[in-house]
Order: sequence, then C-alpha cells, then structure tokens
Amino acid sequence: MTVRQEAGETRETAVRQDSDIAIVATAQLPAVRRQELTETEMLLAVVDEALGKAGIKRSDVGFSCQGSCDYISGGTFSFVPNLDAMGAWPPIHESHVEMDGAWAMYEAWVRLKHGDIDIAVAMGSGKSSTGDPAAMYPLELDPYYLAPLGLDPVSLAALQARQLIESGKTTERELAEIAARSRRDAVGNAKQQQLRNAEQDVDKLLAEGYLRSPLRKSDLPPISDGACVVVMATARRARELVERPAWIAGIDHRSELHNPALRDLTDSVSTRIAAERAGGVAGVEVAELMAPFTAQEVILRQSLGLGEDVSINPSGGAVTGNPLMATGLVRIANAADQVIVGGRSRTLGHATSGPALQQNLVCVLEGTDVSGEDVR
Repeated sequence: MTVRQEAGETRETAVRQDSDIAIVATAQLPAVRRQELTETEMLLAVVDEALGKAGIKRSDVGFSCQGSCDYISGGTFSFVPNLDAMGAWPPIHESHVEMDGAWAMYEAWVRLKHGDIDIAVAMGSGKSSTGDPAAMYPLELDPYYLAPLGLDPVSLAALQARQLIESGKTTERELAEIAARSRRDAVGNAKQQQLRNAEQDVDKLLAEGYLRSPLRKSDLPPISDGACVVVMATARRARELVERPAWIAGIDHRSELHNPALRDLTDSVSTRIAAERAGGVAGVEVAELMAPFTAQEVILRQSLGLGEDVSINPSGGAVTGNPLMATGLVRIANAADQVIVGGRSRTLGHATSGPALQQNLVCVLEGTDVSGEDVR
C-alpha cells in the first residue's frame, strides 16, 4: 500500500499483486418469464458472449464452476448436461454448487488463489417458470418444523416485512417508493424483465390490494428465467485481457440460523459481517443488492450502513428480474460492469440464499483512478 498526496488530500493506492483476482468480462441473458432455450443453451449463449468479450477460447479456461438447483430443474444431477456449455475438450476441470451462481464465483475465486491457473469462469442459471415456486421451495426448508407448514417465499417475506414495519424501520410508502424506482430503472435496462404497463406512481401502487399483507404485487419479483457468466483472471492475465479490470478487493459469505423464528428478521447480521470481512463499504458508489422483495432492500441497506450517496440497484434489481440461481451473480456482474464499462472506482455486489436473507455473500470491486493506478 502506498500513499499519494494529491490536491491537498492524502489517498491510499493499492499496489496489485500477482495473486490478485479480477473480473474481466460478464454476460447475462435478459430475464424473461418463459425462456425458449434449454438451460444448457442459455449457458452456451452467455459463455460464448463472455469469452468473446475477453478475447479468449474455452481452452484458455483453467476451471469452471456453475450454480444451479435440481429442485428448479426438476431432476437429479440436472447440472450435468450444462457442462456442454463449456465443452469437454480439452479435458475440463469443473465444479458445481447447489446455490446461486454467486457462490460458484466464490469457489472459482478460491481456485484461482491456488496459483496454478490464471483464468476461471463462474456460471449461474435457472428456469423457474416451468415449476411452481410456492410448492417447490417449502421442500427445501427444515423438514421437521418448517416444511410441514408449507411456508412459501412470499409468505416468509411478508412476515419479514411486517416485523420491519412494526419495528419502525420502514413504512409501506417506502416500500412502494422502492418498487417505483426499481421499475423506472428497469425500463432502461434491456436485461431486466419488462413488465407491460408497470405502474410507477407511488400513490397508485399504495392503492393496490395486498397479495400477502403488507406486501403488494409490486413488492414481489416476477417469475424469471435466465443465466449469467463472469470471467475471472489473475492480475497478469487481467491486465492483458481488458483495459480496466474490476478487481475483487474482497469477497466473503456468512450464514445465520436456518429457522427464521430464531433470528431478528429486521436485521442482516451475516451481510454486515461479510461486508466487513470483504473490506467494508467506505467509498462504495454503487451497490447491487439481491433483494427480491422491497422490504429486503431496506434491511440490506440499513445493515450495510449505505448512505444516500450510494446508488442502489441502478439496474432495476431483483424486484424487476429474478432468474433464480443466477440473480446473485447478476448483481455481482452488474457491479463489475459499473467498474469495467461505467468507470466507477468502488462498487459492491450482494447475493442471498435461504429463507428470509439467511445466507449472504458480499463482493467489493474496485477499478483504477485517472492516473491509471489501482485504488483500494
């Protein structure tokens, strides 16, 4: 770490090491309700696009990891056909996580840290439109106490939102404001699910009836299919492949008790700890938070201590596009693109899994300053 004096300000500048890892390219399909492609075809499309952006071939990739869910796909070992997206020759080194693609990215990051490869690919994909999430997700809950209740994600989110409102940490109007803002931002993002005639007026949203009190339809994510890929590289290759890499300054994930009744649903301790271990939120300009429900954005923003100067989910967020098993990786990819293409200096990507924000991953990304030096 070096210190530079510039315009009367002292500023720390990171000296990148060979062991540092960066995201050099991303690709994602538009989130749609019914994707005509198979899951393998979806991944093939985004892998081709991402590798093309990085200017590399499949044979350059030393490791790949994918995130998907057999419950969503409707069959055991459903990820095996998806290996065709990376190809089988030359012999590939791959892995799989039964999680969102953000956790596949974490494993790929760890694999790159071993130092014997220099490029890795992380993927996430899912087609939830072919099933019934309300019937599917209770099967993944604790089999003794929660699953027999038939708690679906919307009901859990409503309980969480009710606690948040009654604790005085938010209001129904604030939730409607988040929904309206997310819909406005999604209009300018071709990758988000474009909801026809989606209402953007806060008062009109508040006039709508409850779907699960206190949540209205606008507080919920649309059913979405999609896929996302990120290409990661060590420092030497990253500088060769892209003019402005998105350096992974820190990444961490934490989990809390599975049973929502045994934790404070109005706070996300695991997100806060993950962010601290990933380097903190100081200087973050854009935060892409995986908040499928509007109330969860409030919880995450407050738990992270993000100020009004931080742009939250300028992509439209998970409220306007929720391709399960790819949504968290999409958030990180969008945060990376804010650095690679958007010229931002420090961004944050967040992913969650489990009931009511049970597991959380935070990835802090950094770019370069105007002098070409890396900033941390």
